Amino acid sequence: MSELPKSLKAVSLPLKNQADRFSTASDLEAEDSYKIIDPDNQSTWGYISIDNTQRGPGLGGIRMVQNLSLNEIMRLARVMTLKNSAACLPYGGAKAGIILKTNKLIDNSAYRNECIEKFAHCLFEIPTYAPAPDMGTNEKDIQIIHNDHSHKLGTEKHSRGGAGRPLENGGVPIDDWELTAHGLFTAAKALESMDEQLNLSGTKFIVQGFGNVGAPTAIKLHELGVILVGASDINIALWNPEGLDPYALDKVRNKKGGLTNYPLKVSKKFSSDKLDWLLEAPCDILIPSARPDAITARNADRIQCRYILQGANTPSSKPVEYYLHHHRNILSLTDFIVNAGGVIGCAVERNLIVDDSYAKKVKHVGLRNYVESLIEKTITKNVCDTYSRMQNDRDTIFRDSAGELALERLDNQEIWL
Repeated sequence: MSELPKSLKAVSLPLKNQADRFSTASDLEAEDSYKIIDPDNQSTWGYISIDNTQRGPGLGGIRMVQNLSLNEIMRLARVMTLKNSAACLPYGGAKAGIILKTNKLIDNSAYRNECIEKFAHCLFEIPTYAPAPDMGTNEKDIQIIHNDHSHKLGTEKHSRGGAGRPLENGGVPIDDWELTAHGLFTAAKALESMDEQLNLSGTKFIVQGFGNVGAPTAIKLHELGVILVGASDINIALWNPEGLDPYALDKVRNKKGGLTNYPLKVSKKFSSDKLDWLLEAPCDILIPSARPDAITARNADRIQCRYILQGANTPSSKPVEYYLHHHRNILSLTDFIVNAGGVIGCAVERNLIVDDSYAKKVKHVGLRNYVESLIEKTITKNVCDTYSRMQNDRDTIFRDSAGELALERLDNQEIWL
């Protein structure tokens, strides 16, 4: 079992020379990358990637997972650049990760808090990064970072300590208010308004990753008449073509064993080493909401849906999405357009701290009403604009059109808060 080091240190990594590489769709290059190490023995505890600060500090979540790589963090940081730009937020893109070396980081709150405090010391030295919650981290973790920075700065009124903190501390609680799920739900309704082939009522959907994003998304869609036929967590995948009860799943998802405790009828169960099989089950809408690269060349030919709503960041790649669209007639709605609800909430929180007139305007409307309305307006507009662009050029895919939109806004600096 790994014990915490006495301290953690952010070590700048050399930037790769990309001049001789094939150009990407965005032609962007990461600005800075760091490795988080124990200075006593040089062991690696995490990574930070600052992808782009053209619109402002790089805003992006901290994930705490096993088998974390710099490549994953850099890819996710790029997604945040495009996500923040497309949503016209005054932030660039960044991402951080802590390697989950021991379950004490989950089970022991004192141990976890000490780890986050040491990580906060590293972050204070990187003013171009604005942290937020992500997979494996939560509002309390971000509050620890905010408190650390407040102590160092000598004031509570600052925007250095991240966003997505508890409501009682002046934050916008991303998970408690289910803001990412609210964005995905909004995207589904926007797609229905644009695509005459889609009628949400009575359609069937699958959620891979029935967690803080997947569970509330499932409930919101269920209340609209969409039928949940498959759901999975890290323990098990469940399939029932007649429908699963999302409320019953939600009640057991945080218990030991997670969805293995589901008490109602199930047609098929897949064990933890076969979770990906659920992605291949027939449905109308597939919602991958877990780790990157759920859909790859290995399973693209076996995906049996009509639409993919990307609840997770980078659940597939551009080549895979191109193949799905042009060879399988599967439309995949890009992550940085449809799952931007959480980061929109973070941007509102940070602006509340530094802009008193903005805070007064938001208070008049009501904080949650304001945030949810902004999410609905932003994601509806972006889904509809991207879909229209794609329809005007049949050779493109949704990601191509979304990328064009994001890069245009990266340059024009328009703000929608």
